[in-house]
Parts: sequence; C-alpha cells; structure tokens
Amino acid sequence: MIIETERLILRQMTQEDFPALCRIMQDEEAMAATYERPFTDGEVQGWLNRHLLRYEKLGFGLWAVVLKKTGEMIGQCGLTLQPWLEQEILEIGYLFARDFWHKGYAAEAALACKEYAFHTLNASEVGAIIRDTHTASQRVALRIGMQPAGTCTKNFRGTDMNFIRYTAHR
Repeated sequence: MIIETERLILRQMTQEDFPALCRIMQDEEAMAATYERPFTDGEVQGWLNRHLLRYEKLGFGLWAVVLKKTGEMIGQCGLTLQPWLEQEILEIGYLFARDFWHKGYAAEAALACKEYAFHTLNASEVGAIIRDTHTASQRVALRIGMQPAGTCTKNFRGTDMNFIRYTAHR
C-alpha cells in the first residue's frame, strides 16, 4: 500500500491488475474524453509495463485505486513525470471506471496524491495536464486546489489536442 484514504487504497499495479485495467482502458466512453478511443490489449499492456518500470526507476507512477469496502480496483491515480512545453513536470493523473464516476473517488485519490507529492516526495509544485474538453477532470483539479496555469497543443495518436495545465504549490 502506498496511500490510504477514508474509502480507498492506492497501491502499485501488478500484472494481476491487467483485466481490471482493460475494463477501464477499453471502455469507449471512459477513454473518449482524453484519448479519443479505447486502448487495445497491447496498448493496455504497454501502459502497465511503463508504470511497473516507473515504480522501479522513480518509486512512483499511476497506482491502482482499490475500493476498501470491496477490494475492487476501480481506477488508477498517481504521479508521473510528463513533458510540458520545454520542461518536465510532476503530474497527478487519474482515470476511473465509469461505474465509479461522480462519487468523489477521483478527487479523494488525487488529493491524497497531491499530499504525497508535497510531503513524501518534497515537491514544491504538482500539476495536472487536462484536455480542454474534459470538464469533469478539470473540476477534479479545481476541487483539490489546483488553478489553470497555461495551455498548449500536443499531438497524440496523430491528433492535435489542446490541453490546460493546472498547478498547485506547497
């Protein structure tokens, strides 16, 4: 376990989480807001592999979000280093299964990750890079005390997408 909140446990993902990760990342509606389309099995495995490597190299990455009450993996939330313009930023990322949207889980997990960044990693700033059309994710960033701090366009899977960077400072 990395982080525990009132309702959630955040822990490193393992290969055993692949089916739960597929349920999230292969859901067309869940993936449309940020990634335009669902991931293939190979893309989900690549995603998982990148986070397993991040745990080894950095000690953090996106973590499995597990509902305490049931032990079910309901999403992922954590910290990654992401490019933003000419720099690399510490980013809070979150992605949840649709059945668990609008219940406060994303904000609960993201707030815990923000505190982890400041108090465990001793970061002075943490951000979230959110697609300009993804208003639900933007509301989560605002809810945990982040503010808009710039925009840019990134090309992902051959599509130019506009993003807003949200930041919070210790």
